[in-house]
Amino acid sequence: MSSEQPKVYIEVIKQINNIINEDQLTSGDKLPSERELSDRLDVGRSSVREALRALELLDLIETRRGEGTYIKPFGSYRLVEILLSFLLKDDNARKDLTETRRIVELEALKLACDRITDDSVDQIKKLIDLAKEEWSHGDLPVEEDYLFHKTIVEASHNRLLLNLWVSLVEYNKVAIERSLQREGRMLVSLGEHVEIYEALKNRDQKAATEAMRKHLENSRF
Repeated sequence: MSSEQPKVYIEVIKQINNIINEDQLTSGDKLPSERELSDRLDVGRSSVREALRALELLDLIETRRGEGTYIKPFGSYRLVEILLSFLLKDDNARKDLTETRRIVELEALKLACDRITDDSVDQIKKLIDLAKEEWSHGDLPVEEDYLFHKTIVEASHNRLLLNLWVSLVEYNKVAIERSLQREGRMLVSLGEHVEIYEALKNRDQKAATEAMRKHLENSRF
């Protein structure tokens, strides 16, 4: 029984996706009722209910009491987060994650060199100063480090890149702390942040990319 049940509801999810495509439903549209889905797919109501519950957990649909079930705006960050919860259990997958983060962040940085505002440049400088202050008190500036990188990715003004980056890094923030805990790493990291900031301030894409590439390799996230 337990080996059969997952197959049933996963197949139902696939079929619901087919119905969404056939009926040309999009974000904000209402899904057919449980009864209608059960009839159209020729499966039990309980299997339909399990499939809908899984889609709701993935943040792809929402049930409104007394109204029905609706398709939510696609949240790429949420879907990636779910996948990462499985990926991070595997050593090779963790290497893939680090590589993907590097690709996303470097491409976002290139865009940021053209699109960053003076306010964002100032914010990056403030985060570096805050990190130095935290470190002077003997505390690891994990949050400031995270926000330094996030502010740069935000400056790309590409929402999907930001969602991907947040999913890749937020889920595994402990990696930032482990990296900064290595002997002598904190001071070197701060110096690398300053180098990246100076290049960004000058909108120097080549220097910024080289500085970030070196920083990410040295960080060993």
